[in-house]
Amino acid sequence: MKILAVAGSNSETSINKLLVSYASSLIENAEVEIVDMNDFEMPIYKHQREAESGVPQQAHDFAAKVDGADLLLISLSEHNGTYSTAFKNVFDWTSRIKDRAVWNQVPMLLMATAPGGRGGLGVLEAAEKRFPLHGGNIVDTFTLPFFNDNFDKETQKISNEEKNSELKEKIQKISAIESILEK
Repeated sequence: MKILAVAGSNSETSINKLLVSYASSLIENAEVEIVDMNDFEMPIYKHQREAESGVPQQAHDFAAKVDGADLLLISLSEHNGTYSTAFKNVFDWTSRIKDRAVWNQVPMLLMATAPGGRGGLGVLEAAEKRFPLHGGNIVDTFTLPFFNDNFDKETQKISNEEKNSELKEKIQKISAIESILEK
């Protein structure tokens, strides 16, 4: 199984990258690629820019990674209740590729974490509404509130047993769906 793990942040110390990396480690016998948004930095989307220069190669490269995956694990960072600018720009440009849906119906576990008590719930709500309009096949969602209290950066694991069990159950669920699709 090929897993594309996306942290929707361009931060060098992204807590969402830590979460998505941990989540991907819970799937056995999988080939995992962790995407760094910095590898897909493009000019801010603008219609005139697209008309003059077309869709940047980085958007095509991101789309190819999505298309090559059997499963998407996406952990979105929340900026003012929605996506980070880095993620939104990749999403916007990829949506402009002719005759494609951004997520191409690849099954996904959509996640978020944040230092506060909502754990990125605002960005999850935004993505749950928007992604299906762009080929998003959201199988389940997971949020980890109070990241600094519930994630051990030293061991790179969720330290809150209840939240850890919840994530493991969701990983099993989405892994089972992928196994069924393979048959």
